[in-house]
Amino acid sequence: MSAEYDIAETLDVKGASCPMPVVKTKGAIDDLAAGEVLKVLATDPGSMSDIDGWAAGTEGVELVDQEEGDDVYKHYVRKTE
Repeated sequence: MSAEYDIAETLDVKGASCPMPVVKTKGAIDDLAAGEVLKVLATDPGSMSDIDGWAAGTEGVELVDQEEGDDVYKHYVRKTE
């Protein structure tokens, strides 16, 4: 299933382990405009829960989807404000 979002930017953090995917995602989200979606590509299985938890506890961002693929985890994070 391919996610149908208007992807503003793709962040590749493959090979990075906790906490770098979240740190880099936060930095990239800061550069986006409200409503834009950041696609994050990670290889760390922990990024599924890490990015979910970060988005849930962070004002102005929303985790819209996550996909678990072959060794790559895709996260779609929208900046809401």
